Amino acid sequence: MTGNLTGEAHRPGRIEVVCGSMFSGKTEELIRRMRRAEFARQKVEIFKPAMDTRYSEENVVSHDRHSIKSTPVTSASQILKLSADIDVVGIDEAQFFDNGIVSVCNKLANRGVRVIVAGLDMDYKGVPFGPIPALCAIADEVAKVHAICVKCGALAYVSHRIVDSDRRVLLGETGEYEPLCRDCYQKAIKENCQGVKE
Repeated sequence: MTGNLTGEAHRPGRIEVVCGSMFSGKTEELIRRMRRAEFARQKVEIFKPAMDTRYSEENVVSHDRHSIKSTPVTSASQILKLSADIDVVGIDEAQFFDNGIVSVCNKLANRGVRVIVAGLDMDYKGVPFGPIPALCAIADEVAKVHAICVKCGALAYVSHRIVDSDRRVLLGETGEYEPLCRDCYQKAIKENCQGVKE
């Protein structure tokens, strides 16, 4: 926070987006930034979709089991209502929120709140996921993080689904998804297509 000439506190609002494939460290980076804000004695609140109960119903938990207390919500509009007097708002798994999340983040930033958003930028088919592209467009900062391709060790491009399901939203871990680079993903798609024909 910086003081202006009248002595009032001024908080420069901003939107930070951390995006990438599964297993790339998005949630871990969100937790790291939120912990630093807590250490700086800022008022923080982190939200996640109520549907995400993989590791915990209430905490935001990374794949390597780092966690931080959060508030599960069922819609983006709830975040606005629950963020009064908060300096830093964190939002995990933002791809699962409705498109109203874009307006919510803008409103928070415009009133001086630092908003840190983490989410998948693409679904398992390599298609831009939910509101993440729009959030990247309005963000002050976008950090694209990468997992490592499990086939060749290059930087991963997409979360390849390895179970038989065509549902767009399928909460999962290493048993359901694997990070692949673009080349290995294309090979996997071709192999799947050939397997279907045979």
